[in-house]
Amino acid sequence: MANWVTFGRFLLLFLLLGIVYSGVPTLQLVNAPLTILIIALDGVDGWVARRFNEETLFGATFDIAIDRIVETVLWVVLAHLGFIGVWVPLLFIIRGNLVDAIRSKGAASGTAAFDMMQSPIGRFLVAGRFMRGFYAVLKAVTFAWILLWQPFPVLAPDFWTAWGGVLSGVGLALAWASAAICVARGLPVIVEFCMNARPSVAAQRG
Repeated sequence: MANWVTFGRFLLLFLLLGIVYSGVPTLQLVNAPLTILIIALDGVDGWVARRFNEETLFGATFDIAIDRIVETVLWVVLAHLGFIGVWVPLLFIIRGNLVDAIRSKGAASGTAAFDMMQSPIGRFLVAGRFMRGFYAVLKAVTFAWILLWQPFPVLAPDFWTAWGGVLSGVGLALAWASAAICVARGLPVIVEFCMNARPSVAAQRG
């Protein structure tokens, strides 16, 4: 059941994309609540997996894969629409590819992604429920905030003329904060992988 919830998030993403690019301002008022639903379901599938004892390596890997797809697509869309700079999705893509490549090594040996973290800082930033939740909420707020205002230049032009700059600035600040946390959570994965890989490399050279 948990995997179906995860798959449902994937389908809802395409519904959101259709609305965002529909060109119908009144329909685009659904942007923010639908975005929040998609992000919130990430916590639901985890709860369902624990509640019904469905926690598996496949489920954890599938969940992370959909997480990556959802956030990457949304960052690219926001950049394509001109709400953020292209460097933001590029940063997330580069970080995501590096981290996922490292995690694939753990998956090959039967180790779930978050179980790979050994250091206290790594467990807190990467595997800890608080940071995972905070990061998810921050991204949800960022996506929802930026997409919330998409139809307002048409629906409320006077309001947007007066407040658009401020509201867009808040969106940029949220995007930058998300990018900073993205880097902060990715670095421990890369650092621990490099540190753990050194002995084996030295042994091969010896």
